[in-house]
Amino acid sequence: MSTIIPRKALIAISSYHGVIYPDGTKTGLFFTEALHPYEVFTAAGFDVDLATETGTYGLDDLSLTEQFLAGDDRVVFDNPKHPFNIKLNSQLKKASEVNSEEYGVFFGSAGHAALYDYPTAKHLQASAANVWVRGGIVAAVCHGPVILPGVIDAETGRSIIEGTTVTGFTIEGEVVLKVLDKLTADHVAPVVEAVTKVGADYSSPMHPFDDYSITAGRLITGANPASARSTAERVVIAFDGLARAETIDGQTKGIVRV
Repeated sequence: MSTIIPRKALIAISSYHGVIYPDGTKTGLFFTEALHPYEVFTAAGFDVDLATETGTYGLDDLSLTEQFLAGDDRVVFDNPKHPFNIKLNSQLKKASEVNSEEYGVFFGSAGHAALYDYPTAKHLQASAANVWVRGGIVAAVCHGPVILPGVIDAETGRSIIEGTTVTGFTIEGEVVLKVLDKLTADHVAPVVEAVTKVGADYSSPMHPFDDYSITAGRLITGANPASARSTAERVVIAFDGLARAETIDGQTKGIVRV
């Protein structure tokens, strides 16, 4: 019996929107960490949907500053009719209403907000687990990897990252952004703590904002906003490397990609 792995991606987005930065601004979706994967996937012929645990979202204020949103990215942000903005603002899905069977890729976008809701986002985790068990690709960037400890491999009963090397936003980066004390006070685990607790090996970039991403089979992670595009590009390469359908006596064997 064949396993169908559709050429369709679900980009997960945090639903948390609260104050975290020293100047009183809020965290939420880090805009380009969803935009860049969307651009990569659509350019590679994927259909793409966006979903949060609650069906709602807010934007990370830091992600809208000139340091992180300029050039073509700013043009997209300023255009409410851009397909990405339509997906985000008019077609955002609630995770409990998502049909996970439709997707061959799960991608966890981020923002510090992910630290607050991804560890308990059971429906997003279930979608990722469904993609995984059917042989698809699971990926996350920046703070997004904190969703992965809760993505359970049905065959082992353990997190899909146990014994695997992953990356994500560094402690040094939290210090640079002056939010580590806030995270500690809120009792939320930074990426390195969350992933190593379930037996993953954490690998960090040389500098906290370097473009750095890792492929570990069907599991792909990136370290920070600068890595969102390269992480998505690795996803496309990994997806296209999945076994092609093998037809024997008129019957399809193995993995069918559509």
